[in-house]
Amino acid sequence: MRQISLPFDRPGQGAGDEFLVSEANRIAVRHLENWQGWPLAISVLTGPPLSGRSTLGRHFVAMSGGAVIDDAPGQDEQMLFNAWNEAQTTRRPLLMIGDVPPEQWPVVLPDLRSRLAAVPHVALEEPDEALAHALIERSFVVAGAKYAADLPDWLLRRIERSYASIAAVTRLLDEAALSSGRKISIAMAKDVLQGAGFLPIVPD
Repeated sequence: MRQISLPFDRPGQGAGDEFLVSEANRIAVRHLENWQGWPLAISVLTGPPLSGRSTLGRHFVAMSGGAVIDDAPGQDEQMLFNAWNEAQTTRRPLLMIGDVPPEQWPVVLPDLRSRLAAVPHVALEEPDEALAHALIERSFVVAGAKYAADLPDWLLRRIERSYASIAAVTRLLDEAALSSGRKISIAMAKDVLQGAGFLPIVPD
């Protein structure tokens, strides 16, 4: 698995701001890294919450010198239209980031809607097994939590494979470890997650 490390310009940034590349996001990463070959100066990147869209956007800016508009579906339409025209005129690449494909954006402005219908679009998918495993491990490492070596595999077989679920589960277990002062074992994880009652647990 490949890892993209970003230059940090804010205190407190570290491993959590690195982007892990797997089959779930490889096509999107390749598209952004090949920005010089885009047919238009604009592309759209989408993905589920916590999938690393903004982190990948910062990587794009660092390597291309381009611009990013995050949460593009929620921005002013005239601003998006003007940014689009400027990117095409100056050939400075522009990446618009959203949570859903551009055809689902609530766009009223006809000229912007027609442009979005033809824009190149790449998506970050929910994590595959390799990425999910790496995200679980990284979450514990970033939090400084001690955990049993077989815990990531155990969690991977039992929790929903999504960025949001991985973040929620690892945060819950880290909080339990901090409050108890104990290493996160499988037994602790089972008790904590069953007690929380919001994640499916398959009986051993």
